[in-house]
Amino acid sequence: MKIALTCPAFLPATQFGGILFLCLDIARFVSKNHETTVYTTDLDFDNSVNKFNSELPKIEKYEKFVIKRNHVFFKIKLFFINPGLFFQLKKDKPDVIHAIGIRGFQAFVSAVYSKIYKIPLLLSDQGGLHTHPEYQKGAGKILNKIQEPLVKFVINQASHIIAANEYEKSVFLKYSNEKKITIVHNGIDYRNFAANNIDFKDKYNISESFILFLGRFTKIKGIDLLLLSFKKIVDKKKFQDLKLVILGANFGYEREMNSMIEKLNLKENILVIEKPTRGEVISAYHACKFLVLPSRWEMSPLTPLEGFACKKPTISTNIFGIPYVVLNNKNGLLFEPESVDDLKEKIEILLEDKELVKKLGSNGYEFVKKEYSSDNMGNQILKLYEKSQKKME
Repeated sequence: MKIALTCPAFLPATQFGGILFLCLDIARFVSKNHETTVYTTDLDFDNSVNKFNSELPKIEKYEKFVIKRNHVFFKIKLFFINPGLFFQLKKDKPDVIHAIGIRGFQAFVSAVYSKIYKIPLLLSDQGGLHTHPEYQKGAGKILNKIQEPLVKFVINQASHIIAANEYEKSVFLKYSNEKKITIVHNGIDYRNFAANNIDFKDKYNISESFILFLGRFTKIKGIDLLLLSFKKIVDKKKFQDLKLVILGANFGYEREMNSMIEKLNLKENILVIEKPTRGEVISAYHACKFLVLPSRWEMSPLTPLEGFACKKPTISTNIFGIPYVVLNNKNGLLFEPESVDDLKEKIEILLEDKELVKKLGSNGYEFVKKEYSSDNMGNQILKLYEKSQKKME
């Protein structure tokens, strides 16, 4: 089978987040036995958050699959327009297309190609369609209305829609009938998270215990809630030496975040690392006490799964798709949305109970290994490819 995966961003733009790693893990799995190509843009976070690097290889062999990049000539927020994608698909003639990120230009082109050449189209999404807070007001709300007909076209053209959990399925039911939707948990390859040769604490001269935040620097990620709760914690004498490490890339919030850190007098307790390498991220997982993901919105977050692969629990928000990944008192703790005091309480519970941290971390490892592995995800997705092909015959 000749498989095409289309995605708005791919390597080396690792700071783009979950959608990229979802595509990467699918490509790694399906390319074991099938000819697989990832069609994407030339977004390059190594240079700049908004940098499209035409110097990146147009065609690159990576492990067992191929990456084909087309230059982006125009963008509106995260809608990256690279017209060359259609002609590349036309030249390569894939048997099935799997578009990841439904709002992207790449999904629209995939749907157009699928319609013209009558090949199956499968969809996965990490963006939440109309539910994402960025689409509820201002320019995002306007863009949402403009994109709505494109989104409906893409979904109507799809042979099959892959939802990560019941929450995402409920979002898709606004656009599609239930028969087209299958729940497949987003998976990761837990074997890729073994401890590496980077000593994170030594590299960054950290002698104290630290808790970890990893994610985009945006208000949606709840960084302000974390800073306010962290301030209350370190003001207590027994936690005064605790460190918070913030890893990620700036999506427009870094200045406000740094200003808040300064106003709260937390500069001595917080280390901010922008655009960390993948190796640094994995070493930080292993070195931290636990993770905190205080997001105001998530569809199916991958960061807790990565933490689980390193036997570290996550504290996160009891909202949207998060409770399907972070199970309260099983592999992590959940706090109530917008509650700084509840978040503070949950952090203190784990700071004071090493055995609970160990138990939740071990449970998380078994959880990701048995239920959220890339092998489980890949096998289910391959079956959907085959099923969609048969329907088109």
